[in-house]
Amino acid sequence: METILIKAAQLILSLSILVIVHEFGHFFLAKLFKVRVEKFYLFFNPWFSLYKFKPKNSETEYGIGWLPLGGYVKISGMIDESMDKEALAQPPQPWEFRTKPAWQRLLIMVGGVFMNIILAFLIYSMLVANWGDSYVPIDKTPLYFSEVAHQAGFEDGDILLTADGKRLTRYDDLDLFRVISSENISVLRNGQEKTIHLPENFEEQFLASKTPLADFQITRIDSLIPGNNAEKAGLKVGDEILSVNETNTVAYGLFARALSEYKDTDIQMDVLRGSEKIKLTVHVNAESKIGFVTERKDVHVTDKYNFFQSFPAGISLGIRKISFYVLQLRLIFTKVGIRSIGGFGAIGNMFPGQWSWPDFWNMTAFLSIVLGIMNLLPIPALDGGHVMFLLYEVVSGRKPNDKFMEYAQIAGMVFLLLLLLYANGNDVLRFFMK
Repeated sequence: METILIKAAQLILSLSILVIVHEFGHFFLAKLFKVRVEKFYLFFNPWFSLYKFKPKNSETEYGIGWLPLGGYVKISGMIDESMDKEALAQPPQPWEFRTKPAWQRLLIMVGGVFMNIILAFLIYSMLVANWGDSYVPIDKTPLYFSEVAHQAGFEDGDILLTADGKRLTRYDDLDLFRVISSENISVLRNGQEKTIHLPENFEEQFLASKTPLADFQITRIDSLIPGNNAEKAGLKVGDEILSVNETNTVAYGLFARALSEYKDTDIQMDVLRGSEKIKLTVHVNAESKIGFVTERKDVHVTDKYNFFQSFPAGISLGIRKISFYVLQLRLIFTKVGIRSIGGFGAIGNMFPGQWSWPDFWNMTAFLSIVLGIMNLLPIPALDGGHVMFLLYEVVSGRKPNDKFMEYAQIAGMVFLLLLLLYANGNDVLRFFMK
């Protein structure tokens, strides 16, 4: 229960920061172009607000809603989620959104996304300044691969060099995604460079396997916890676990995932002890553990930067995260991608079970990128929907009529509500299927 509360607290704090920063982007540019902002809210407030105030001589009401699904700024003369038809039926006023030039309205709409990206760059820069940039150099580190990777031609110990001619540098989401989505992978094997031609459906096979592609750690026992299942089964220090229930688990990431699938049950393991291969039966407890500590070889490299150097380094790191998220967005429209969509539970589980400021800020920076990019999708009710209609206006010289905009806004809101219900429904199903 404590772990759940810590994750929930991190999620709420992170989303609150991101929503305020995003909405401030709209607010700031609206004020810059002398557009009236009627409300600035963290969370939504249908029917009532938890807290609200309006400073003296201010035209803006600030508040906190009770429905933690985001936040909003209500901009005068704009068709938005408030669906304020009465105000729009009045003659246009010079302080309204609808009377401003298209380029100003466009900048107001992308202001939130812009602020989210700036926030991500700033957080990554501060992380790098305080703790350095730690990573595993993928082009210098032997990897241990999953079964689906072995079938495609990878061998344990291969060092990844390029993906479709593009140099790979880090063991991170971006370079691993480049590997699974490319056709030709160059690897260093036993001192010689070789090319692996991946099958056409490799990406689909990998996603369906729901296993990590590879790990830089092998599953070798460093120490046993006295009296636990591993010791009772006959495992010894130095043993290397090759497979669980006939599935390759040389890579530690694969082994950990296998244990999560066989909690509170017996498993059959192939173990390498010296030069001898033996079979053992081990019971996995309800916490997906068997009672040993894995030998860990630290292959990370940490680059240190001073305060001024940290900004270009942080921006570079942020661009890698943006590149990864944009590249994998297309997977949402696949069968595997649709099934993997998660809601607040899935996002909350991305935070660690113990409070760690570096981990919190790292996750907040990534979620800031996610929020910014998702808001740019051309869906009515999102910023990207408004941007799409504004670009149409700029190109054609004509505004879409208000009735069309109202219907588009309603359709977008219904779509997003259904998507929200589906995503959180997936979380519930996963919880009960554990």
